[in-house]
Amino acid sequence: MLKLRSKRLFKSSSKRNGGKVNAAHSEEGANGDIEWEMRPGGMLVQKREGGRGESKGLIIVRVSTGSCWHDISIAPTSTFGDLKIVVSMATGLEPREQRLLFKGKEREDGDHLHMVGVREGDKVVLLEDPAIKERKLLAMIANQAIIEV
Repeated sequence: MLKLRSKRLFKSSSKRNGGKVNAAHSEEGANGDIEWEMRPGGMLVQKREGGRGESKGLIIVRVSTGSCWHDISIAPTSTFGDLKIVVSMATGLEPREQRLLFKGKEREDGDHLHMVGVREGDKVVLLEDPAIKERKLLAMIANQAIIEV
């Protein structure tokens, strides 16, 4: 978190509110400082106040896998790769075996949740990668053949 002092571009009109400054409409803090934050893409933006789940720094994402789901708490600035690691603890599927879909599109491991638009309570669909599922099945059949011989 960065704090930068901003300069007012316009003087406040003393005609409004009888010369009184309404603190509710002021975007600056009591001392005139605006809080800034650096986004993962390198963009410097004004820090948001409150919002859904931002007070704790975590959001809850529902990860759906067929007939069951898992509610996962994660930071909104995390990547889908980080989400895969947390989901692997809940489901037992390794991250390389997972495909995460949000809004109908498969997301890359490097995509950040907040940049894609994932918010508190949103649903992410988890699919097992079919190629890896097939390899596991073939390996299991091969092991059965070895054991029987």
